Amino acid sequence: MRFCDGMRRRNFLTIGALAPMGLTLPDLYRAEAASRTGRSNRSVIMVYLTGGMAHQDTFDLKPSAPAEVRGEFKPIATRVPGVQICEHLPRLASCADQWTVIRSLVGQIDEHSSFQSTSGFPMSVTKREGKPHFGSVVAKSLGSLDPSIPPFVDLFPTMQHKPYNSPPSSMLGRSFAGVRLDGDSVGVMKLGDFPQARFTGRKDLLTLLDRFKKETESIDVAGMDQNYQRAFEVLTSSKLLQAIDLDKESDKTRDRYGRGSSRHQGDGAPQWNDQLLMARRLVEAGARCVTVAYGFWDTHGNNFKALKGQLPLFDQGISALIEDLRQRGLDQSTTVCVWGEFGRTPKINKDVGRDHWSRVNFALLAGGGMRTGQVIGSTDSSAGSAKDMPVHYLDVLASIYHNLGIDPHAMVNDLGGRPAPILPSTAHPVSRLYS
Repeated sequence: MRFCDGMRRRNFLTIGALAPMGLTLPDLYRAEAASRTGRSNRSVIMVYLTGGMAHQDTFDLKPSAPAEVRGEFKPIATRVPGVQICEHLPRLASCADQWTVIRSLVGQIDEHSSFQSTSGFPMSVTKREGKPHFGSVVAKSLGSLDPSIPPFVDLFPTMQHKPYNSPPSSMLGRSFAGVRLDGDSVGVMKLGDFPQARFTGRKDLLTLLDRFKKETESIDVAGMDQNYQRAFEVLTSSKLLQAIDLDKESDKTRDRYGRGSSRHQGDGAPQWNDQLLMARRLVEAGARCVTVAYGFWDTHGNNFKALKGQLPLFDQGISALIEDLRQRGLDQSTTVCVWGEFGRTPKINKDVGRDHWSRVNFALLAGGGMRTGQVIGSTDSSAGSAKDMPVHYLDVLASIYHNLGIDPHAMVNDLGGRPAPILPSTAHPVSRLYS
């Protein structure tokens, strides 16, 4: 359905609401004004590997294991003496001094969802208890660095397997949900050929509707006007749009990241390296938290063929992100976390694949002022169980909060004002990351 000026009704209704999930910018600003507690420039980029990448074929190879365990890939040396990773990750090998891998990640369950990585809890607990997305906690705790840049930007696309998609802000309310920058949202931000006069007219119409509402309800119209004013300033400002405009990057930089494709893989995410570059541009512009869903790693069959095709692009994009942040002086203030929902089985199955394995997994971490160039923990001879220094996945989230200057045991208030801890008291930052 279109208006006479050619603007879609859906787009008109979306103006002022960058998130299809229902986050309105006035809500965002209202909440930010009420809860901002810090102005540090710390930020986080989380890359979620949908489907679960095979840890023993990437960052924890076992070349001495039997053939049905070790697989086809050979280990190569990295820049860090004594540390080896997969032969298909040469760029990450060359910058190994800039990242740390945890090989003994434990505590995850066999569940195809992003919830453990992004909320800290299984999907059932997250939904039952209203646990929020960690990006929403960051937005509520820290507020915005720049009024034109939302504190939490979610680059997850809408994926066919619904549990892969981002969990909501839940108990914190939609004011702190991630701003979704998918194709529709970006199109609304650009406003196409929508004349400024008509855009201003729509803004005035919203103001009139709010004043009409005040006649029947007790609403702070002056405060609402101020929040809407800021929302429209974002929509008419070029700063956020410039941050996601990759045409402003040189061909050299874009080629270093590798382009990838926006086409979804399986029922998961696309392997789209443009989003990694966009994430860097967003934190550089002032976003606190940016989340990226990346690739599809559920390799029950043809594991090695799939990884041969996918790992080179993964290697290029993740290494470019880490090195780019360092070259721009953002590595101390920006934490990068790359992980999935679980690892893969030690034994190769009849379809030359690896099945789900929640007993142990890996996480790759960089930046955030952490100590890099190390391996934390180890697994047994088949990469089937943690052997030394098991690290609970909640401790990784606690480390991310710590890097942002947020106490992981602090309380956040829900919509009713009831306090709830961010993470359980058992979760602590990983000490080896700081010593």
